[in-house]
Amino acid sequence: MDTALPTPVFARRNVAYACATLCCLLWGSSYPAIKSGYELFQIATDDIPSKVVFAGYRFLFAGALLLLFALAQRKPIGRLTPTQFGQLTILGLTQTSLQYTFFYIGLAYTTGVNGSIMNATGTFFSVLLAHFIYHNDKLSYNKTLGCVLGFAGVMLVNFHSGLSEFQFVWKGDGFVVLAAFILSAATLYGKRISQTVDPTVMTGWQLGIGGAALVAGGYATGGALEVHSMKAVAVLGYLTLLSSVAFALWSALLKVNRVSMIAPFNFVIPVAGTVLSAIFLGENILDIKYAIALVLVCSGIWWVNKRRA
Repeated sequence: MDTALPTPVFARRNVAYACATLCCLLWGSSYPAIKSGYELFQIATDDIPSKVVFAGYRFLFAGALLLLFALAQRKPIGRLTPTQFGQLTILGLTQTSLQYTFFYIGLAYTTGVNGSIMNATGTFFSVLLAHFIYHNDKLSYNKTLGCVLGFAGVMLVNFHSGLSEFQFVWKGDGFVVLAAFILSAATLYGKRISQTVDPTVMTGWQLGIGGAALVAGGYATGGALEVHSMKAVAVLGYLTLLSSVAFALWSALLKVNRVSMIAPFNFVIPVAGTVLSAIFLGENILDIKYAIALVLVCSGIWWVNKRRA
């Protein structure tokens, strides 16, 4: 009699590929959604405190949804030692609060197209940081080539006037890159925490804590968030759901699949961000430099994740 256990749903290749692509499409769609949210909530470009409040509610609600999801899976969300809770607090304040403060401000001063590509630098920061932190994750030829290609794409997207003039707005592009670096460093810290805390529970708490800190900080510095239409509520709800669904699915995929099989799907994020920004925000996507930059960034991510023959 065949006693072999059935293959877990998320371990089936077709399901894994479809879900990984969905996660990255959702994350890519956050770029135009955030900029649309600013308009619908009537948040001025220089109203940083209100942008922080907007970000905070998104992640506070997303964290709560993830913890409810963990409870539905009968995972203990409250059995944390003081040390673990302290670690989750640090993770939330860095990976969510600090990182998204820079990200939301930066996105207000750059285009959704630029933002999606600039944020892709996070993959390359992770590779470089891992080289100095983990003895078994040193730079290789593939990783080095990937970093070079990726940053070449990031540089290209900031050239204007026929590639003769380099344009880099620190408060826009610079803040998005800084946010990507903070996320990379915090992710490595989160990897350490996940050895003792369930990944879904960890993500739920860090999003909730970080989101609450953003809301409190935003209101304390004069921010406000007024609902002017149901469309505004829908956008905030969408941003909340995309974070919860994407993080929950991604955690489930990584639990039963090799990281090297799932990670390359990250290339979908800058592509989705660029295309969706062009569709929903009316941004220019016809310039040849965007196509070349996307090819370079995606090629870089592919090389970083390419397994040795």
